[in-house]
Amino acid sequence: MSPTLILIIIACYFGLLMLISHIVSKNSSDESYYTGDRKSPWQIVAFGMIGAVLSGVTFVSIPGMVGNNYFYYLQFVFGNVVGYVFITYVLVPIYYDLKLVSIYTYLETRFGMKTYKTGSMFFLISQSFGAALRLMLAAKILQYAVFDAFNIPFFVTVIFILVLIWLYTNKSGIKTIVWTDTLQTFFLLLAVGVSIYVVKTSLNMTVSETITSVTNHDYFKVFDWDFKSGNNFYKQFISGVLIAVAMVGLDQNMMQKTLTCKTKKEAQKNILTFSIFLAVTQFLFLGLGVLLYLYADKFGIQLEIENGSFINTDNLFPMLSLNHFGIIAGVSFILGITAASFSSADSAITALTTSFTHDFLNIKAKSSKKKIQLKNRTLFGFSAFIFLIIMLFSESKGDVISTIFKVAGYTYGPLLGLYLLGIFTKVKVYDSAVPYICIAMPLVTYFLNYFFINWYNFDFGFMNIFVNALLTIICLLLVKKPLKTENLS
Repeated sequence: MSPTLILIIIACYFGLLMLISHIVSKNSSDESYYTGDRKSPWQIVAFGMIGAVLSGVTFVSIPGMVGNNYFYYLQFVFGNVVGYVFITYVLVPIYYDLKLVSIYTYLETRFGMKTYKTGSMFFLISQSFGAALRLMLAAKILQYAVFDAFNIPFFVTVIFILVLIWLYTNKSGIKTIVWTDTLQTFFLLLAVGVSIYVVKTSLNMTVSETITSVTNHDYFKVFDWDFKSGNNFYKQFISGVLIAVAMVGLDQNMMQKTLTCKTKKEAQKNILTFSIFLAVTQFLFLGLGVLLYLYADKFGIQLEIENGSFINTDNLFPMLSLNHFGIIAGVSFILGITAASFSSADSAITALTTSFTHDFLNIKAKSSKKKIQLKNRTLFGFSAFIFLIIMLFSESKGDVISTIFKVAGYTYGPLLGLYLLGIFTKVKVYDSAVPYICIAMPLVTYFLNYFFINWYNFDFGFMNIFVNALLTIICLLLVKKPLKTENLS
């Protein structure tokens, strides 16, 4: 595809986002950036959240990872669905009953100020790294497809994307994102549908033959019962439950969208509907992965292999779409990856800004003019921080989605431990000890996993979030307040 054509497509797409932003921003208040005025239709929120969760990472990583990890990722997806049910009936009622803007305010009411600040800080770190890694992958694809042809350095590409995101989210934040995410989800799903159709047609298969080819392929292995493997069913399923709870239910990014729904009941409908559509979409991504490898095999396209495994699998989908599938599939792919990159990054930056301004700058107590100043400075600060993280990891290889979930296991583990202890017990802890525990437990988890791999050939895999949360809970129980102290407080 012509880089100039791709650039025109991106410009038109961005123009559409700006038009939506302009329409939505009318009659916006100081709180619109953070709460969306709590008037969002739950159906729109549910559909838009699919794009935010999938992101550019899922868009290219899941199809590519099939070559090395088969359909084992589906075990993780099954666990996600259970996690979303927990979010629906446990977390959403808590957030609505307390009328929260920043969900970490719950930790202050339950444990104390230092716990609250610690929880928020772990989110800020987690979301910054997650958003940066997602955006990095999308930026690399756009660099390959467009900006290399104009000799534009990669760091300029990243800055360009961040500036575009700032332009259409700066005024109304989450109020705009709820609607732009809907558009972006549509283009992301359209790209998958077009790609499946193109591969099916190229391989001269009917719909039933396509389904049979996927389900009968050697890569169609869903369950791994090897207990030592990182892909073991129980590890994947349990971690799928916990990571869904942590990365959606305890994530300001995802919950901020949900809390824009009019009522608690509508918010619950949003989560349940979103979880079903997300699971189906991820299955389609895995099926597309098999078709991509079938296509490459039939047409003799050489893929990079090292030590018997495919490498740089994130490049498979972009490479085929832009160089082999034709103009329509190429255009849809560019729209899809652009939508995915904007959808995940815009909501993440907005959530980071919301959390920091509410949790650390006490923005509610400021004047209208001061609110705008603090919001803009924070927005710029996190955009700069995400840029630095992207540049730090810009030379990394492999599937980024696994990296994100591994990082999440360490950064979201303490948050998960805090919330589980807070929700299911009445234990109170010494607030001043919580920051030290939450910093220490991810380090302990990392070294435990390293020890088990080297001495017992046993990999925690994504289960490191369970180990991390469990260790956090145990240590919190060791610093719980005596019964008399609890009664006095």
